[in-house]
Order: sequence, then C-alpha cells, then structure tokens
Amino acid sequence: MNEFPPVGHVVLTVKDLSVSVPWYQRLFGSTPVLDEDTGPFHHTVFALGSVLVSLHGFVPDLRQDGPASEFRPGIDHLAFQVSGRGELETWAAKLDDLGIEHGKIVDAHYGSGLAFRDPDNIQLEFFAPPG
Repeated sequence: MNEFPPVGHVVLTVKDLSVSVPWYQRLFGSTPVLDEDTGPFHHTVFALGSVLVSLHGFVPDLRQDGPASEFRPGIDHLAFQVSGRGELETWAAKLDDLGIEHGKIVDAHYGSGLAFRDPDNIQLEFFAPPG
C-alpha cells in the first residue's frame, strides 16, 4: 500500500430526517441515491462526485438529543472544495437564494472559507485553496 485511500463516504447523524433531507436536497441540488430503513437507523445517501454523504436518523431508543458542536468530540466540520475565492462568492449568493444563513468569507494564508450550518448545527464549509 503506497497511497492512503481517498474518502469514500461521510455520515452525519441528524435529529430529524424530515427536516434535514429536504435541506440537503436544496443545498446539493440533487436527490438521494439511497433511502433505506435498516431498523436501528434510517439513512438517506447523496452522491457528490465519487463521495457519498449519508444522513442517519436513529430510532428514539438510540437517539441522543442536543445540537452538534465542533467543540465536542465528533465532527468539527465538513468542507466542500471549490476552485477559488470567486466561486466562494458565487456560493455565498446561492446560499442567500436558498435562505441559508452563512458567515463571511474568511481569508487565511492556507486558503479561504465560507462557513454555514445545517438544521442540526453541523458546521459545513466551502473551501478554496490560496491564490
């Protein structure tokens, strides 16, 4: 094994799939490729290129309430790579059109980011490399 394998999928546990699935459908501009109840959890999966983003909703016995936070162990944020700062500006306008609140574009020496949050407070970001 010479190279570490690429990311295949990301799973986000959400509080209410009936709220999160339509929100992500609007954000991604696509419909799920899989929507399945497994018993202990229901998952709805979106294909973003070669990466799958899965939303999981657990049965009430397994669910733990409370908003997501990057300050607790778990996911800090999920970033979507864009080509440059101009594309970040385009996404800021698109988020405005979708009614999704977001922060300002933040520039740093390692790149620029545009952060926003899903209905469960999970932090998402569009990220552009420097230059």
